[in-house]
Amino acid sequence: MAWIWVVAAAGAILLLWAVSLGRILSSPAPYCLPPSPRFSPPLHGDRRSRNVLLVLAHPDDESMFFTPTILFLESKGHKLHVLCMSLGNADGFGDTRKEELYNACATLKIPAEQVAVLDHQKLQDGFHEEWDHGLLAELTMEQIQLWDIDTIVTFDSYGVSGHPNHRDVHHGICKLLHENQQENIEAWELVSLNMFRKYSGAVEIWLSPLISSSSKQLICCLVNCSPSRTFKAMAAHRSQWVWFRRLFVTLSSYTYVNMLQKF
Repeated sequence: MAWIWVVAAAGAILLLWAVSLGRILSSPAPYCLPPSPRFSPPLHGDRRSRNVLLVLAHPDDESMFFTPTILFLESKGHKLHVLCMSLGNADGFGDTRKEELYNACATLKIPAEQVAVLDHQKLQDGFHEEWDHGLLAELTMEQIQLWDIDTIVTFDSYGVSGHPNHRDVHHGICKLLHENQQENIEAWELVSLNMFRKYSGAVEIWLSPLISSSSKQLICCLVNCSPSRTFKAMAAHRSQWVWFRRLFVTLSSYTYVNMLQKF
């Protein structure tokens, strides 16, 4: 009789997935939950759109983790810039991965002139590489001044996967914000999820709003109504588009929903 319960449970999970995905795909455009404009509302004055800087550790971070945010900002007419702190050269494919990042950004409608990929000797890709937070803050501020940035989006303190480079990027932004409080820069971090929620896929569309509504922090949930664009962007990273990353993009809730918390 146990197999009956297993089949029933599997059927219920598949049904929940189908219903969740159907809700996501039924929307004509990316949207924010709650629907009030809590995330990056238009500026007052002559310039209404925002200049947003997405700060990454490696090429493919934008496609694997941040596409709901990217597509939402695009739909609202904000100007998105990408700063990638390394070539992702841990396996010796740095130049290839740099080009792949430009290609992926093109699929997400981010022009090459709004993408900066760094190759600093003290910021090399690797689990055992320690990145200097002061240097990260300094390099980020250079791009903020160059592009007149008013909003930053990056990793939280765990960095989604726990990769030390992701976590260092977060701490670099924290240092920047602490040292430049007068700049009035708004910053948001991508909330890292536990293992169940991380691989709940489209089902996360119900979980994130429920959890964020009970939080005392300023949190919003951005929904990607075009998951196929995530796949297309990630496929542009041809050197990384192996079977387990295809599986990750399919099952990962970061393909469908981004839960952002204000710094």
